Amino acid sequence: MNRFIPTEHSAELLQAIQQKGIPTEYDREKHRLALLNEQGDAQVYFRLPITLPPPGTDATQVNYVILLIQSGNCALGYFEQGLNLDHKVFRSYMVRKKQGKSQIKYLKTKGKSRAGSRVRLGETVEFFENINERLQAYFEHHEVHRIAISCSKTLIPYLFSSKVATPFTKHDPRLLKIPKHIHTPIYEVLLDANRFLLRGELTYEPAEQELVAELLRLAGITALEEDQEEEYEDYEGYGDDED
Repeated sequence: MNRFIPTEHSAELLQAIQQKGIPTEYDREKHRLALLNEQGDAQVYFRLPITLPPPGTDATQVNYVILLIQSGNCALGYFEQGLNLDHKVFRSYMVRKKQGKSQIKYLKTKGKSRAGSRVRLGETVEFFENINERLQAYFEHHEVHRIAISCSKTLIPYLFSSKVATPFTKHDPRLLKIPKHIHTPIYEVLLDANRFLLRGELTYEPAEQELVAELLRLAGITALEEDQEEEYEDYEGYGDDED
């Protein structure tokens, strides 16, 4: 079961958890608290809003970048406390029209081909260079606390092997994998991903419903969204795999 917690109520819920004395474990990679039972097993998960600092830290403001990449499409932006201060959308000719397959995946199965393939490969290189140039500008001019990313595993090597260096590593502790299906990256999709990240989320089994109800009552929270129609899951990679 899932319940979404508005940004303004998430801090109150976190305080209720702490006041009740429930032991927790914080997962920085997922920006998520596991609420543990007496045996030390996770019984409820609470994904924190991206603007809510990890428990035990003194941070008062969270600056972050959202990076959404699919074959030939990218949307990225810089945010401070939930507000988008800059964004950019990149598009590239990377998909073979007849097969509907990205040039990168085509090369894995067929090898290099003719002029059209060379054009697509050239645009692929430029595509990732442009992304990294914009990322470098963000990191040069701002202190970035988190990097929320959705990117196919197939494309990750191209992001980090670009001639224009990515201003963070594959294992940067600031990375936050977005646990949500992302549609073709455009500005509106970027803002939708931000709205998702700004909400907290409780995930639990029906057996824990009584505990969740008690925590919500202690936090003074009512009338929450539940069981959203759009499917999403806890991805193991940076984001969606492509077909």
